[in-house]
This record gives sequence, structure tokens and C-alpha cells, in this order.
Amino acid sequence: MGNALRLFCGYCCKPTSESDSPGGLSALAHDLYNFEITSQVPEGLSEHVVSSKKAQANWYKKLSAAWRESKPPPKTPEEASRLIIQTLKRHQKADVEGLLVFYRLPLPHTLVELTDGTPPPHPQGLQFELQTLPVDAKAVADGDTITVYVSTTDPRESSSVPRDVQVAAVQRSKARAVKNYAKADALHKQIVDAGYRVLMIQNKEILARKYRIRLRGIDAPESAMPYGKEAKEELTRLVQGKCLRVLVFDQDRYGRSVGDIYCNGIFVQESMLKKGLAWHYTAYDRRPELDKWEKDARAKRLGLWASSNPEKPWEWRKDRREERL
Repeated sequence: MGNALRLFCGYCCKPTSESDSPGGLSALAHDLYNFEITSQVPEGLSEHVVSSKKAQANWYKKLSAAWRESKPPPKTPEEASRLIIQTLKRHQKADVEGLLVFYRLPLPHTLVELTDGTPPPHPQGLQFELQTLPVDAKAVADGDTITVYVSTTDPRESSSVPRDVQVAAVQRSKARAVKNYAKADALHKQIVDAGYRVLMIQNKEILARKYRIRLRGIDAPESAMPYGKEAKEELTRLVQGKCLRVLVFDQDRYGRSVGDIYCNGIFVQESMLKKGLAWHYTAYDRRPELDKWEKDARAKRLGLWASSNPEKPWEWRKDRREERL
């Protein structure tokens, strides 16, 4: 048994019953782990592929070995897809794609190559930079807007925390220590109303400032539009639980900081555009690389570009405003 599979399953995977719907990286890791113990392939796989169970067992033997040898092992659905495609490249296309569908992993034509995700050294128009605390999934409003928090111990924040917020945070901590939760909640409301929040991170209370971030240069489908749900889910997958680097260039009319987001070596706007889950917002952004990424997704008919004439979100919003008049 390889350590990579054992560790991944120990932290991320929970055994599922045969009636459970499989899917994703953790399900694949669990099934490979189970195969090494039992030599059994998962139930239901034959409904998605054309080869026999004997052939399927051969795939899992190869995939298990490939997973153990990969350094580092797959950490994203895209990396898992690439491992399957590369390992089974000599097998039938119907079997490879059927296996990917079984685990709800990206199909070959939907995979995109991303740049190294390093921001330019001195971007023109940069106002300031944020280093955020880990992002909660609930902080993702849609495919182009998220709420982030920055610790008030950050050098940029520490000198600007209002005195009444500092006092309220100390008093709240004391109130919780004596289990006066009503007072603690009232103090926390005062903190939140001032644009701050006390977050519990690794069993430690951290006073943090709130920022609403509008991703610069892209416009994702609204939640009620086709692919609005998918855009929000993809942005959530990219940022959930991660600390972000946000380069802020402007503030919009809604008080949101307009910025570029970098996360674990990924330029988030690049990923959203290349996967066909956002438009290049040319009314506010003229960067040629964003235009190219959108065109590449269009050419591959990825995401919202599967439709021949998808409705633009800015036109959709305009129509809704006119309907309310």
C-alpha cells in the first residue's frame, strides 16, 4: 500500500455504500485504496465503459501504481484526469472517457493548461495588495465576487483599526470567557457593523477586516443565468480554504475592491476564462491575454460557449433593470 493513497484516504475519503453516487478525486483515491486491498473494481463502473471486469482490474492496477509513483500525487480533479489519460493512453477512448465520467472528472477536451500564475512585478495602476486569511465557501457570492478577510495584525491593517473595534474585541473575549454569550454576541455585531469580524482559525481568535472583491477583467454569468451555478462552484473550488493574494486596482460603485486574485500558483481569472465560465469584461479591461483566454474557450466550446449565442451577463442585468422600471 502506497503512503500517498493511505494518507489521502485517511484525511479525505469516507467509504461509501454501493448505492452512493461516486465522484471526484476523493472517490477515485478511495477506490484505488480499496482495490489494493480487495482487488475489486467499484460496482457500477461497467455501466460507463465497454471493456470487461478483467480489463478494468488491469486499469486499476496501473492507476494504483501510477498514483504511488506520482510526486506529488494528484491534488485536483484536473490532475487526476491527466493521470488517468496518461496511464491509460493505449486503451480504448470509450473506456478512458467512461472512467472519467464515472468519477465526474474533466474530460480530455475540457482540460486547460494554466500559466505559472505569477503576477507581474510592478503592474500599472496597482493601489495595494492583500494577503487574506483562508476563504470560507460561503464567502463566494457568484463567479466573480468573493468576500475575504485580512488579519488586523497585517502591517497594512494594524495601524488603521478603529479604537472602538479594538475595545469591542477585547470586551467580547472577556464576555465569552465568563460565558456571557449575549453580551459577546452584541459586541460581535458591533464589530461586524464596523466592517470587521472575529474569526476562529486553528483554535485561535483573529480580528480581521472584511473586503468584498470583484474579480478584475471578467464577468461571470449571474446565478440565475445558464452556467451561473457552475461558475460559482468553480470559483469556490479554486479559493475555498486557501489564503489568497489579491492585487487591488480600483473600487467599483458598490464599494467592492476590484482586483486580480492569485491562489496556490493559479491566476484565478485565467482559470475562469479558460474553462468557459466567464467573459472578458472588455468594457473595463483591455488586457490581451484575457481576450485570448476567452477566445480559446470559445474555440473549444467549453462551459457557457457550448451554446452558440450565450447571453452576456451585462445585457442580462440591463434587461432586468428595465423590467423593474
